[in-house]
Amino acid sequence: MRPPVALSIAGTDPSGGAGIHADLKTFTALGVYGTTVITALIAQNTHGVSRVYGIDEDFVADQLAAVFDDLPVDAAKTGMLGTRGLVELISAELRSRRPGRLVVDPVMVATSGHQLLDADAVDAVRTELMPLADVITPNLSEAALLLGDDVPAARTPEQMRAQARELLARGARAVLLKGGHLDSGELVDILAQGTDSGPEFLEFTHPRRDTPHTHGTGCTLAAAVTAGLAAARRAGPAEPLGEHLPGVVETALDYLGRAIASGADWELSLDPEGSHGPVDHLVDIGIAGGRGTASTGTGNRPPEGAASTPSTAAPRAAEPAADQEASA
Repeated sequence: MRPPVALSIAGTDPSGGAGIHADLKTFTALGVYGTTVITALIAQNTHGVSRVYGIDEDFVADQLAAVFDDLPVDAAKTGMLGTRGLVELISAELRSRRPGRLVVDPVMVATSGHQLLDADAVDAVRTELMPLADVITPNLSEAALLLGDDVPAARTPEQMRAQARELLARGARAVLLKGGHLDSGELVDILAQGTDSGPEFLEFTHPRRDTPHTHGTGCTLAAAVTAGLAAARRAGPAEPLGEHLPGVVETALDYLGRAIASGADWELSLDPEGSHGPVDHLVDIGIAGGRGTASTGTGNRPPEGAASTPSTAAPRAAEPAADQEASA
């Protein structure tokens, strides 16, 4: 007897809103056992990133061995990897050790503009890491960069579907393309899955919420998807990904929407001007009084106020200009 086990391979956030700190909170809130491999030490807070301190590749390899040699990893996610060497190392380790499911959050640039992935590492993400992924979770600018250095970001849901289709053709099994940067009155996220008969698409729409507190939203969503996949893998390891992924994504989006809503009026920063605070990762534990449960997408009753169909979810804030900070 054991709980589902999830692994985050990512950087840190001493302010607690993004990176492995956000991932562990999300894993806990959604009822899975969280583990981590730290790829970089990042000095950041709600105002941005000030410094990134890289970790030796051999020590990252030692951390991976420590987790995989001892624990059954039902699902893993990658976040900030930083360098080409780390992308290549982690891709090789994941190819060899193969967790139950893999979510790739292609973190490239912080909201503050700080570069989080070396330019020569982007191609390694495209060619080595992305084909290993069961799901990738790019925002609009990240999706465009994964397709090519000069590809413009999608500006409409139709263009999002076209780019998600191309990402599937490049090797990803599924794409959750986040549309928080769309210039529209509502947010649109698109889930594209490859099938034998061609790509299948689901759209999730959310009303925009007016709040600056969106620090770590990208890694929180990817962590919630990872938690759901870990729970599903633990419950039924032989079940095909496509059977439960839409339900997992819907539950993850609803969790994020409620976490944003709960933290929308927080005043954490000593200097609130220009601050982008975190979401309330423990919304189901500390405020609602209940206990979060990772959904396998098979019959879980949504919380009060949750979406009842794949087309809608709880209100969600627009993503910051370059998505999350140094995210998980």
